[in-house]
Amino acid sequence: MAPNPLHIGVALDGAGWHPAAWREPGSRPAELFGPRYWTDLIATAERGLLDFATIEDSLTIPGRPHTRSDAAVDRVRARIDAHLIAARVAPTTRDIGLIPTVTTTHTEPFHVSSALATLDYTSRGRAGWQVKVGGNAEEAALFGRRTIAEITAAEIAEGVTNGAFPAQVHELFDEAATVVEVVRRLWDSWEDDAEIRDVSTRRFIDRDKLHYVNHESRFFSVRGPSITPRPPQGQPVVTALAHAPLIYEFASRSADLVFITPTLDTGPAPILEQIATAQTSRSGEPLHVYADLLVFLDTPEATGRRRLDRLNESAGYEFTSDAGIFTGSAEELADLLSAWSAQGVHGFRLRPGVAVDDLTEITDRLIPALQHRGLFRTRYPGGSLRALLGLPTTVPNHYATA
Repeated sequence: MAPNPLHIGVALDGAGWHPAAWREPGSRPAELFGPRYWTDLIATAERGLLDFATIEDSLTIPGRPHTRSDAAVDRVRARIDAHLIAARVAPTTRDIGLIPTVTTTHTEPFHVSSALATLDYTSRGRAGWQVKVGGNAEEAALFGRRTIAEITAAEIAEGVTNGAFPAQVHELFDEAATVVEVVRRLWDSWEDDAEIRDVSTRRFIDRDKLHYVNHESRFFSVRGPSITPRPPQGQPVVTALAHAPLIYEFASRSADLVFITPTLDTGPAPILEQIATAQTSRSGEPLHVYADLLVFLDTPEATGRRRLDRLNESAGYEFTSDAGIFTGSAEELADLLSAWSAQGVHGFRLRPGVAVDDLTEITDRLIPALQHRGLFRTRYPGGSLRALLGLPTTVPNHYATA
């Protein structure tokens, strides 16, 4: 195997990342909200020895990005909770990491902390968290607790290109960083040996090893400690998707791993330079960088290009994405991953255009192609998600006494 074998995860979003994916013959639309569909998908990913599966989520009705909800009924317009999907799948898997998306903007840090710590227990140390900011006015209206001004596609494009986001966006990411900080402190609010469980002395815990968080900020106040003991990993893996310097800085401040979206033309090098700048004040382990690619792979029935064209025709418009869109064979994708890895990314997250079909091609064709080149493992090494990703497995507790 190569000295630095590839890390590869998969991003799952309903029937697939293309809005017409649910209409494909193998997509199982009647099962999208049932447990068998999701356990089958994750089992396929684990059969391919993938590092992790992220599960997409949002607090609004799925639709076209940066547009207000409409009455369209020709695409999937509903979701089930990503964290609860991960919780259902955890006992059926053994090695693959499970990373649900949980929004920070309308959720309480205390609940997020205990939910993800519980997932780390039920998965035996394989939990992660994809942090998401909810900057959508419609989303805020669903909760009715705060008002968020509508952010236009033009403002987002300006922020991605020049960093000139509205002040509200900066505020949302400051809030998200505070949420992550408090969640991390709540995970640490139990020292690792706080549980005594001594029946003879009738002592379940050592109360001196539980700690108050006592956080107060303009966003919220959290006293703590958590009701859930420190997770098996100490700190489950925190991830974020980033497209602009503001969000690279957020990821450098708060995350272990960042997903980036290079174009096929330029590759990851320009973004890696921006992330290096964002990390100048980061201490400890460098931020791990994974490149996202949306893939439509060749199948025995049709080429990836033909499959995408058929889906676009079915949708009635040309599909676009924040991530580069790859169409072609598994061997060609293996070439691309190898070339981008040489530029300095730690790994890749592949988004299946059609979940069932493209995930199967990733497992059955791409992974063997990479294994043949010595670029990917032939078995799981065992252990936690942090260990699998090459992150430090011993994470000091913020509150632990010497």
